[in-house]
Amino acid sequence: MGDISMMPWGHAAFGYVLFSLGHRFVTRKPPAGLGIVLAVLFGTQLPDLVDKTLSWGLHLFPQGYSIAHSILVAIPIGLLVLGVATAKSRFKLGAAFTVGYWSHLLGDAILAVPKSGVTPNDRLFWPIVTLPPYEYETSLLGRVNRIFSEFSNEMLTPEHFIFLAIYSIPYLLAFLLWIVDGAPGIPYARQTDNK
Repeated sequence: MGDISMMPWGHAAFGYVLFSLGHRFVTRKPPAGLGIVLAVLFGTQLPDLVDKTLSWGLHLFPQGYSIAHSILVAIPIGLLVLGVATAKSRFKLGAAFTVGYWSHLLGDAILAVPKSGVTPNDRLFWPIVTLPPYEYETSLLGRVNRIFSEFSNEMLTPEHFIFLAIYSIPYLLAFLLWIVDGAPGIPYARQTDNK
């Protein structure tokens, strides 16, 4: 199997669950509002949007784990966002983004691919550690297409049906948590549509 656990929706689900549970722990209330959901989602996708574009699209780095995946960059950015958000009385938005961003790095560290010899340190300490170049060169769209094609081909084979069912459980749980939270973002969207 490839590195399927690091798909964008995996980062989004993981980040939302961490933020929701943290928010509930601190405030005793579920998170609310479209802005909060969008901040978490943007934070969870930012490292790949930056680093995959710089590597796969612009070929500035040998791998898709560089600047935005480095804790040497992510920690100061997260603290800066929290500081600015606090100064503007938007702490929850800053916290949502920061938890989303840092959860992406945590997810990558937890699920580093052992069979390819990659450790969490290899992915998180750019520029101190850099990964070797990819074995093949392709365009940004070509690489994205390849990843999604491999994912779908692997998931659609009979021997992976049980794996697919197990793989889907965390996403189902994240979705159920979002429902329990009151589907933050949806009531706001409905109010906007009715105006």
